[in-house]
Amino acid sequence: MLVSAKEMLEKARDGKYAVGQFNINNLEWTKSILLTAQEMNSPVILGVSCGAGKYMTGFKTVASMVSAMIDDLKITVPVALHLDHGTYEACFDCIDAGFSSIMFDGSHYSIDENVEKTKELVAICKEKGLSLEAEVGSIGGEEDGVIGMGGVTMLAAGIGNIHGKYPANWPGLSFETLAAVKEKVGDMPLVLHGGTGIPEDMIKKAISLGVAKINVNTECQLAFAAATRKYIEDGKDLEGKGFDPRKLLAPGCEAIKETVREKINLFGSAGKA
Repeated sequence: MLVSAKEMLEKARDGKYAVGQFNINNLEWTKSILLTAQEMNSPVILGVSCGAGKYMTGFKTVASMVSAMIDDLKITVPVALHLDHGTYEACFDCIDAGFSSIMFDGSHYSIDENVEKTKELVAICKEKGLSLEAEVGSIGGEEDGVIGMGGVTMLAAGIGNIHGKYPANWPGLSFETLAAVKEKVGDMPLVLHGGTGIPEDMIKKAISLGVAKINVNTECQLAFAAATRKYIEDGKDLEGKGFDPRKLLAPGCEAIKETVREKINLFGSAGKA
């Protein structure tokens, strides 16, 4: 059964570890992540971007697939199905579809409009028992200010983190900004987007300063692509029935599982379900 991310993140905050959000793109992604979380006895958040939701034909299809997969695979660890960087309209679509958590990315609005729209979603999520992530500023850009809004479950604030691959000259996370954000929002769990490529020591320090949720997407994509490329370049798809999608995609799925295992261990959530 899908659950709100609220309890798992509060436990992570208090226990000084983080729960991984791993974005899903299809059945293989979802199955690999769920099985690994169960194997590691770790809570997990499945992230779905607006683009990925559209690719999978719609948020209702995604919610139905995830719910059925949890039942069929006998997944017992806490699982939250979370809209990632959702538009105002997508938030309502995901609430209707059966998601258990949503992120409203109002960072492109003025701060007043961002707050106003977030407050509206706070009321709806509270009524329906969903967790809500808000964003202030822009991930990958500078932050001019932070705000803690009552009722928001978790806050994503840019601290120098970037979506996708990090450039060679990346200066690193701004822990001064993170500390300032923490001072403003108190006990609210913080979210670190762009988890791919951040050095382990920075990840651990961010967790110690209140980050309770870390998003990983690009790293799984890179691992899947590399394993699939090797399978084809080695000619495995030409051996026997190696062209069967179940065989062709298997190495990539194993690569995703290994990436998720590494992140769960790094984040400290293994055994915390």
